[in-house]
Amino acid sequence: MAADSPTIVATSGGYRRGARTMLELDALVHHAVERSGVSGRRPRLAYLGTANGDQQGRVAAMHEAARVAGFDLTPVTLFTMPNHEDVAATLLGVDAVWVDGGSVANLLALWRLHGVDQAMRQAWEAGVVLAGVSAGSICWFTGGTTDSFGPELRAVTNGLGLLPFANGVHYDSEARRRPLVHRLVAEGTLGETHCTDDGVGLVYERTNLVDVVAERDGVAGYRVTRSASGTAIEERWEARRL
Repeated sequence: MAADSPTIVATSGGYRRGARTMLELDALVHHAVERSGVSGRRPRLAYLGTANGDQQGRVAAMHEAARVAGFDLTPVTLFTMPNHEDVAATLLGVDAVWVDGGSVANLLALWRLHGVDQAMRQAWEAGVVLAGVSAGSICWFTGGTTDSFGPELRAVTNGLGLLPFANGVHYDSEARRRPLVHRLVAEGTLGETHCTDDGVGLVYERTNLVDVVAERDGVAGYRVTRSASGTAIEERWEARRL
């Protein structure tokens, strides 16, 4: 199955503590899979943990989480070598892709080295839903804020650019995120920036924002733009509870 149009679900969430497992897939992951339109069989979900170094323990935890959710999981790893001969064909064979958090700078470098960036574009254009959390959200945009380079947050400006905006994650849970987004937008380092509180996902069809969804109450999405006088303007988007 394929989504009706190229779809991205960019989030600051997707996980919850499991009852019998380390973690479970929360509503945002399920929503991304549902956007693919799959029915009549177990959904096929690709998992990329590039940003956290393809930790095998994490891959195992995701396998268990996918089993509980009723999904068939296909890990795509790059360490110590790619585990699929044809990554593009692998991604085209799933319904949705979930990209985990970690270092977005390292993720982007490795994806470009191994051609995953082009494989992702091909999958997106074919209707495979692309989704992820934190680094797995920022990567689809032109850039955003990251701790990839050290404890002090910095801008990253070499995202894949499937979406023509920047992205701010963990907007409510990490105190330095919001003021840095405002400063970077005001000075022109980042363009229009779309942000998410923890537990929020932004849903795009092609490059149009079509929904703001949440897996908990009291959270929102935001748009930050630059005014004519060079200051940051923030607009709150209320989220629809899944």
